[in-house]
Amino acid sequence: MAYARNAFIPYRTVTLCRVAALACFCAHAVHSAAQAYPNRAIRMVVALGPGGGTDVTGRIVSQKLSEQMGVPVVVENRPGAGTLIGTEVVAKSAPDGYTLMTASPELSINPSLQPKLPYDTLKDFVAISQLTTGQYFLSTHPSVPVKSVRELIALAQSKAGRLTYGSSGNGSANHLGGVLFQHMTGTTLVHVPYKSAAQSATALMSGEIDFMISSTSAAMMPIKTGRLRAIAVTGPRRLALMPAVPTVSESGVPGFEVTGWYLMLAPAGVPRDIIARLNSEVVKAVHSASVKDRFAALGTEPVGNSPEACSEFLRAEIAKWTKVVRAAGAKAD
Repeated sequence: MAYARNAFIPYRTVTLCRVAALACFCAHAVHSAAQAYPNRAIRMVVALGPGGGTDVTGRIVSQKLSEQMGVPVVVENRPGAGTLIGTEVVAKSAPDGYTLMTASPELSINPSLQPKLPYDTLKDFVAISQLTTGQYFLSTHPSVPVKSVRELIALAQSKAGRLTYGSSGNGSANHLGGVLFQHMTGTTLVHVPYKSAAQSATALMSGEIDFMISSTSAAMMPIKTGRLRAIAVTGPRRLALMPAVPTVSESGVPGFEVTGWYLMLAPAGVPRDIIARLNSEVVKAVHSASVKDRFAALGTEPVGNSPEACSEFLRAEIAKWTKVVRAAGAKAD
């Protein structure tokens, strides 16, 4: 009986062909999944309570992304433990592009402030884009008898250990801003942490605490309506919306600078095609006229950079806050 030439193919060759075919199939499946993304609701985690700058920014961007991408982008507040709870939720979520995070400066503060993190800040997340840049108001309750940073320092010195400042929690940017202020002015203040920026803002407006370093997005309206008094801004230059309010640095504390920002991150391992799609959508969203107008009203500016630039920015912020924490001897509690 005659057999066709090459009728028998070695087993190893068949196996290699099958492996190659399977690899091609998997690559095609991943590509197809990325092409189909998104096909269901996306969760946007905010590791702080509602009403603060992180929450407001996350909601503004999420709403625009939902319009652009055709699926719901739902904000989920997961506050607690100085943002550790919500951040851990994202770090341990499936890397499929359906869980994202609006991150604030606490993400860069915690590595040096917290003795043990339940995640690795640089390894367990992938950057999508920086959303905004901005700064904070140093604001007081109107009953506090000061109208400048120098007067606040003098009052703090005369009432050593009795002047109070609030924050959105231990390890928050406004907590560390107060620590840095004490370190650079030689004052002793009482830190009063709250569960959210909204709660601390309410406490300040009611006179429960004396002053606070608040994000412009959270404090802008209470300042405009006279419920709070802005005595300085914490950035390198004055705020365009309120040019009469000086910086802390030019008001007697040269070199003092605390800037605010928000990033969008995803769990490490999200396919590159999906990260590229999200980056494109975020850049489009933050530079849209409607979103830029809303940011401007809150005293923040859009950024919308690349994932690589966003990642490098986060590394630089971690290094900056590490120096501040060590120099000031700050503690999480």
